[in-house]
Amino acid sequence: MKAFSGRELSDVTLDAVRAGEVSTDDLRIHPETLAHQAQVAETHGNPQLAANFRRAAELTALGDDDVMRIYEALRPRRSTFAELTELASWLEDRGAQVNAALVREAAAVYQRRGLCR
Repeated sequence: MKAFSGRELSDVTLDAVRAGEVSTDDLRIHPETLAHQAQVAETHGNPQLAANFRRAAELTALGDDDVMRIYEALRPRRSTFAELTELASWLEDRGAQVNAALVREAAAVYQRRGLCR
């Protein structure tokens, strides 16, 4: 297992933090770790958790502001159907296919249930 920076987790120690050798990317989870967790969840019969880990793995490539923008857009009555569709395309352009599919599904459900702005 390794950090987002590629650093081995065993190298992220309190002594390294005190010495100023640990960056924020050393504290972020690596997408491969999340993909592995997805495989474990799938193996143990939990496909919903596996899907969550896969979406999380894709989101590691995005900045915090982008993740918060997605979160806000997905709240009921915060976005129009067109805005959600645009967000899904934006995610696809960044290689986040699983998240794009989720946003498209949410857009359809929100539109059907009257939850779009």
